[in-house]
Amino acid sequence: MLMTREKIIEQLKDILFSADPSIKARAIELSEDTRMAQDLGLSSIGMLYIAIAIEETFNIRFDNVGVSDFGCVRDIVDYISEKLK
Repeated sequence: MLMTREKIIEQLKDILFSADPSIKARAIELSEDTRMAQDLGLSSIGMLYIAIAIEETFNIRFDNVGVSDFGCVRDIVDYISEKLK
């Protein structure tokens, strides 16, 4: 499935806002440099929810890697882009 980087980011933002509505409420500006744990303050349960939502949304599977292994949004977008090729 061919998907632009911008579309992946938009869908990822929707997933992040669903996982933790306070991200949007706190007006955290999401960019590719946003750090998952440090900037967003996601718990391990939040990260698990995000991993499942990413797998379902993009119809991919995380192979020997978890969302917590990614430092920032860019890392996740790169991984999703590669899996969609």
